Amino acid sequence: MFWPVPDTWKPRDDAELVAGWRLWLELSDRAWPTAAWDGTPADAVNQLRDLLEACDDIETCYRQSCAEPVEEFVHVIQGLVLCASAVIGLWWDDYAPLDPDRATKLHEDLQRFASHAEQVLTLLATHGGWAALDSVRRRPA
Repeated sequence: MFWPVPDTWKPRDDAELVAGWRLWLELSDRAWPTAAWDGTPADAVNQLRDLLEACDDIETCYRQSCAEPVEEFVHVIQGLVLCASAVIGLWWDDYAPLDPDRATKLHEDLQRFASHAEQVLTLLATHGGWAALDSVRRRPA
């Protein structure tokens, strides 16, 4: 599933800056399973479930901390939720060992989400003012 990431977002106040920072930290702290993943699909998407909980908390705190939440920022969070939910919906109850065909499909779904998350990370870092920190995060170990 594709959800467009806006390229115009800029934090308008401290509440939005804090929410953006929290979202960037949550996304940058996650390690999505790579093509080498050989666990069950349900285990792979548990990380996405944890992210959904964090997104819900970030959005709730953001809405409570400002008089008028900016819908553009809320849509960034909701886009992540929608994208992650699509993957979770497909794999949440699949505890069977992976065969090559299912592994390919799982990794394609996870990669679509990871691509979306990377776009959001770039948006937040670029317009949030921590692009230099983001470049360190992206540097190979």
